[in-house]
Amino acid sequence: MIRILPPEETRKIAAGEVIDRPASLVREFMDNSIDAGAGLIEVSIEEGGISRIEVADDGCGMGRNDLEICILPHATSKIRSLKDLGTAETLGFRGEALAAAEAVSRLEVLSSQDGREAWKLSSGPSGKVSFLEQSARARGTSVRSLGLYDTIPARKRFLKRPGAEAGACRQIFNEKALAFPMRSFRFSQDGVLKSFLPPVTSLRERFLQVFLEDKEANFLHEISAMGDGFSVSIVAGGPELSRGDRRLQYIFANNRRIQDYSLLQAMEYGLQGWFPNGSHPIGAVFVSIDPALADFNIHPAKKEARFADPNAIHQRVSAALRDFCRRAYSVSSYGDDIYPRETRERKQEEFSFERKPSSFGNPGDGGTSLSLAMGELLAGKVDFAPLPGRGSLAAEQTSPYTVDGKIHFLGRLFGLFILVQRGDGLYIIDQHAAHERILYDELITGPVAAPELLVPIPFFTESPEEDEFLLKKQEELRKLGIVINRGEGNQWHIEALPSMWKLGDPETVEEILSLKAAGENIAERWLATLSCHKAVKEGDYLDEGAALALAEKAFTLPVRRCPHGRPIWLEITREELFRAVKRA
Repeated sequence: MIRILPPEETRKIAAGEVIDRPASLVREFMDNSIDAGAGLIEVSIEEGGISRIEVADDGCGMGRNDLEICILPHATSKIRSLKDLGTAETLGFRGEALAAAEAVSRLEVLSSQDGREAWKLSSGPSGKVSFLEQSARARGTSVRSLGLYDTIPARKRFLKRPGAEAGACRQIFNEKALAFPMRSFRFSQDGVLKSFLPPVTSLRERFLQVFLEDKEANFLHEISAMGDGFSVSIVAGGPELSRGDRRLQYIFANNRRIQDYSLLQAMEYGLQGWFPNGSHPIGAVFVSIDPALADFNIHPAKKEARFADPNAIHQRVSAALRDFCRRAYSVSSYGDDIYPRETRERKQEEFSFERKPSSFGNPGDGGTSLSLAMGELLAGKVDFAPLPGRGSLAAEQTSPYTVDGKIHFLGRLFGLFILVQRGDGLYIIDQHAAHERILYDELITGPVAAPELLVPIPFFTESPEEDEFLLKKQEELRKLGIVINRGEGNQWHIEALPSMWKLGDPETVEEILSLKAAGENIAERWLATLSCHKAVKEGDYLDEGAALALAEKAFTLPVRRCPHGRPIWLEITREELFRAVKRA
């Protein structure tokens, strides 16, 4: 039953909803429909919602007594006192949505609890009930807002064009539908059905329904994790679905979308190293938490939440994504890490490749020249000039530079790519990305050697936060080859650095302090930078022996992306090539 909260309780509740545009009404009406247990929710708007917004559902409905008082301020069936917020699982709780709506528009509410008896309430901006009459309707409720801001022209002038307002309404519709995949949603604009989302069984399927195409389904994943008093479900797209902006990143807490930079950051950190620099993952984090461990009563539109232990949630999200990537993109002899495991298993049937154990590092088993070439490359001794007696032209399949009769060196391209044939595939290998990953995998296995600098590098921090970071991470930085000690006040000295570090003093200081933004991924970021500095670059010339050695080593890598997320190679199959030239 709906009751009006007493004044002593309403004063403790954060300032209520302010209707600033049509999308605000769509949000509030849909929240009420979801809280009513509706299985089907239909949203209809006209002129961007300015002239009409209607949300109809098949929920529990309201009787006459509830309908009479539902538009009064703080009239709610969801809580009885402020302490109920500690157990409330509903999207709404203040009882102000309908009161705020009727203050800025003409409001009509039609509802039935049993599908036989229905009542209709019509109200105007004055707040008085124009009339309450008996009507007919199936079980559920319809709420209609007409003429938004007609009586407040000063506010109406600040609304955007109908197309922009309609887009904002559609965004709210999508957000609500994302969190409730087992319910059905419809969205109509100016009499045209724009979106129909039938019920599905998972958050991943709903995200696919709303934002992607069926052909992209293989690149969308769902991950789950548990914590103390909370659980997390994450829908995340693979590198194939990366975007140049963060518009398709969402955070939900107890099925309510919130703005939480920390959790968005956790998503980025967890997927760091799998996406090319400058791109961002798409996805959504759904946190289900004990209401007693979260406070949603801190923002008028409930767009923010305060968690009892936000760091625990942040760490679980980041760790779950990192663990998933390591599992899903690990490779077998047939693997290719740009595909998730289930996709790779299908590809194995299409392309079979037998290879003998690698001869790298074992000069006595017939792989001497290749082992030495790779060893010199990794040690930084290759001068990127042709070896004596070797030609620079691309070798044919009879080239002496062939590993186990399976990999054939074909040539080089644009000063960056190595071309090889393996089985029925042409591989275009990014020499910098491949070498960078090889070096990174070696560095990540243990402490980084750091010779002492002849002259320490002095610098001054600019904030107490930087001092705190350096003190807290001093031992971790030492394992990464950065020996740093504090002087007087805010002065510090860098006393040792990895031998492969090449930047000047100012850039070195800036790079070290920038690690503060890496959060939990300090080691990954620093070692990725080291590897990038040491690896062969675009324009560096590799002779055929070193190029083929690099290619062979690249094919043994457990992760087929550089530490910054770029793919190491592109494969063009024989079938794809023949189809491209109309021979298939």
